Amino acid sequence: MQWYYSKNGTQLGPISEVELRSKIASGEISSTDMIWKDGMSDWLEAGKVEGFSISAPSLTKTPPTSGTELGSPYTSPSFQVIPSTSGAKIPNYLWQSIVVTIFCCWPVGIPAIVYAAKVDGLKARGDIPNAMVASSNAKKWCIISLSVWGVLFVIYLIFIAVTVMAGAVGN
Repeated sequence: MQWYYSKNGTQLGPISEVELRSKIASGEISSTDMIWKDGMSDWLEAGKVEGFSISAPSLTKTPPTSGTELGSPYTSPSFQVIPSTSGAKIPNYLWQSIVVTIFCCWPVGIPAIVYAAKVDGLKARGDIPNAMVASSNAKKWCIISLSVWGVLFVIYLIFIAVTVMAGAVGN
């Protein structure tokens, strides 16, 4: 189960239960910091989650549904967290984007660079689904750029062939 927590009004996570316990043990997360996991109806102070305190051995119990919930300005995370295996590699297509922008079609290559530049930042924040989308978009724009270049190259070859044939007929 992935947990989210809030420090100074900033939503952080997702982190595993083990990581959450470690942050609590080190004092990085206090009993007044807000925490949330999928299935909870609202963000709660860590110390208010049933069966959880700074010295509690487990966070796996279901939080109470009445009496301890807080009216919180925080919202649930806006993206669905898809657990990824460690070592899952999401390509950023940055070098490919740069190459197609320089050598092929720069107006179409620029969106490829923009999407490619987003991938690593999203992965670092733990936003794997959006990192995958950005990677897919970068790849798509690289392919579009190569396709545009291919079509223009074929048109150029046809133009050259027609010009050569017209010159041969005229002589």
